[in-house]
Amino acid sequence: MERLTTAWGEIDLARHPEDPRDPLRAWDAADAYLLRHLAGADVPPADPPGTVVVLGDRWGALATALAGRRPVQITDSFLTQEATRANLARNGVDPAAVRLLTTRDAPPPRVDTLLIRVPKSLALLEDQLHRLAPSVHADTLVVGTGMVTEIHTSTLRLFEKILGPTRTSLAEKKARLIFCAPDPGLHPGPSPWPRRYELPSDVGIASGRTVVNHAGIFCADRLDIGTRFLLGNLPHRRGHDRVADLGCGNGVLGMAAALDNRDAEVLFIDESHQALASAEATWKANLDAPVELLASDGMSGVPKGSVDLVLNNPPFHTHRATTDATAWRMFTGARTALRPGGELWVIGNRHLAYHTKLRRLFGNCELAASNPKFVILRAIKR
Repeated sequence: MERLTTAWGEIDLARHPEDPRDPLRAWDAADAYLLRHLAGADVPPADPPGTVVVLGDRWGALATALAGRRPVQITDSFLTQEATRANLARNGVDPAAVRLLTTRDAPPPRVDTLLIRVPKSLALLEDQLHRLAPSVHADTLVVGTGMVTEIHTSTLRLFEKILGPTRTSLAEKKARLIFCAPDPGLHPGPSPWPRRYELPSDVGIASGRTVVNHAGIFCADRLDIGTRFLLGNLPHRRGHDRVADLGCGNGVLGMAAALDNRDAEVLFIDESHQALASAEATWKANLDAPVELLASDGMSGVPKGSVDLVLNNPPFHTHRATTDATAWRMFTGARTALRPGGELWVIGNRHLAYHTKLRRLFGNCELAASNPKFVILRAIKR
């Protein structure tokens, strides 16, 4: 847990789930720069009345600091929402002070202050600016923030194209601000998302099937090579299995498992609301059957001993930090959720050495398939 000093007081912040061993902070120089700007560090204080929207808050730092303005937080991340709730409680703030929306919810009809933490995904920024543009008016204060490495010419072009004239601040502690003056005369049209493509003909039972990607999904315009390799090496099971596509992304793995075993029940799990929307759309484009969707931190929301098969292509980044913490939570959650005899199938880059973690956790791990870049590992709950 770290303390952030703002013009509105000091606040204690932590990521979610909180881990005292985690060296990563719940805020950075970009968050602090934006808050100093709003407090009048380099201009008169920016404290307009009306609806304040915070888009892309990473761990609730901005929403918690600005809780006195009763902001609306819009995020794609289940973990961000949980972190925001925890940070509000940690600082004795009424949870009703911040309205939590996902990127799939309708934004407020009028936005008077729009604060944007630039996301890693340019596509997600594009989609959200399109969704928010009708709510923005000529007097809306629009300020973005990000680290210098996160703000590119393409980032600024999106603000220019969708909202209006845009400029940037000088860099401070490797962070930068974006200032945009909304132009009501712009008519950028609808968001170009979601997008669809057909799977190639060499990926097993899923060949030729339609994939739907909402903005912000990894490899939104093509099949990533790790998933391609796992699709060609999926376990062939029969009977009434309950299958979890953990970290589902666009839902290709769960869809393929259902096509291979029509008696299976599929549960899509992801912390990204955009991913769950993509998985649901992919499913509906290919199957006429019920499916479950769960926004969760790994399998924390799945009952113990309720799953027969878990398919997992775990991420090894959280925002821009490389870490195996997410994969470890996924593996431990899978072990708890699996029934005795249930299987976890994992694909990962060779250098990540997931086999060591799986052997320690499950007491077993076998190599199901490999190529020069990836390994597919199978662990069984005894």
